[in-house]
Amino acid sequence: LAALLPPLPGPGGPGPAEVGLSAVPAELRAAVRALVGDLDALFAALGLREESFAVGALSRVVAAELASYIPARNRRRTATNKASVIFVDRTLDLAGAVGHHGDNLAEKILSVLPKLPGHKTDVMVNMVELTALQTTDETCSIIAPGCLAQPNDPAAKALWESFVNLKQKEAVMEARRHLVEAASRENLPIKMSMGEVTPEQLSSYIQLFRNNLKALENHCGLLQLVLATVQTLKHPETSKWDNFLAFERLLLQTIGASEMPGVLKQLLPMIKSYNRRTKDDYTCEDFLVLLVYIYSVVGEIESGKELDAAEEEVKQALIKAICDEPEPSPLLQKIT
Repeated sequence: LAALLPPLPGPGGPGPAEVGLSAVPAELRAAVRALVGDLDALFAALGLREESFAVGALSRVVAAELASYIPARNRRRTATNKASVIFVDRTLDLAGAVGHHGDNLAEKILSVLPKLPGHKTDVMVNMVELTALQTTDETCSIIAPGCLAQPNDPAAKALWESFVNLKQKEAVMEARRHLVEAASRENLPIKMSMGEVTPEQLSSYIQLFRNNLKALENHCGLLQLVLATVQTLKHPETSKWDNFLAFERLLLQTIGASEMPGVLKQLLPMIKSYNRRTKDDYTCEDFLVLLVYIYSVVGEIESGKELDAAEEEVKQALIKAICDEPEPSPLLQKIT
C-alpha cells in the first residue's frame, strides 16, 4: 500500500484544514466530522491502530480529519491491532459503470445483447437458429428467447465460468470444446477443426443439434450460451466495444490535469452529427459515456483558459449533434 498510495499525515503532521476541509461546504463539514466520529467508534471497538490511505479528494479530507481527531489519536496510542484503511471516493464508481474492462466475453455478452424482460442481469438469446423457422428478423418473437442462467446444466455453468474468468479467445475455444464434446456424446457427425474459432464455425456445430430433439433437450442450456457467444461476436456493437477499450487504456496511460484540454480536442473531430455518422462512428450516447469516464478517472482539474475553451467547443459540438438527431433515444430525451 505504501508503495502505491501516499500516506495521510500522522498525529504530528498537517491538520485537516491544510488538506482541504476548509474548502468543503459548511453543511458537508458537519457530515464529515460525524462520519469521522463513527469511524473512530468502530475502530475503537475493534481495537485498531490504523494507517490511512486515500483515493480521491473527499476521501483525503475524511482520512486527514480522522488522523488529527483527538479521540482517535488517544486510541492509536493504546490500540494493539494494526490495520491499513483505504478511503475511496464514490465518484470512481462511475468509471467502473461506464468503463469497458478487459478482454472479457461475459461482459460483452451482458452489454450488447438485449435484456431479458423483467431482469437486470440476464439477456435474451435468439433461439431461431435451433428451429426450422427461416427469418431474418432479429426481433422475431415467435420463439421464446434463451438466457444465460442455466442452474440445472453443469456443462453450461462451467462454460459460463469460463466466460467470466478467461480471456475472450480462450473462452470462445472453451465454447467450441464443450460443443464438440456434447455432439460426440450424442453421436452427431461433427468434425473437429483446429485454429481460430469463428462465429460461423460455432453456428455450423449448432446446426447439428437442430434436427435431433433428444440432443437438443439434453444440451439446451449449453446451446443457449454458445448462441449468445455467436450473436455477441457478430454484433456490430462488439467492434465499438473494442474501440472504447483501446481508447480507455490509452487515456489511463496519458491522462493528467495538464493533458485534459488535449484529450478534449482529440475527441472534438469524432463528434459527428447524424447525417455525417457511419455505423463505426460514436453516437451522442457514446460520447457522454466517454466524457463520464474521462472526468471520473482524471479527478480534480484546475480550471484555466485553455481547458475552458476546449470544454466549450465540446459542449457546442455535442449540443449540435443532439439537436440534429431525427429520433432522440430515451436517454437523450431525458437529458434534454
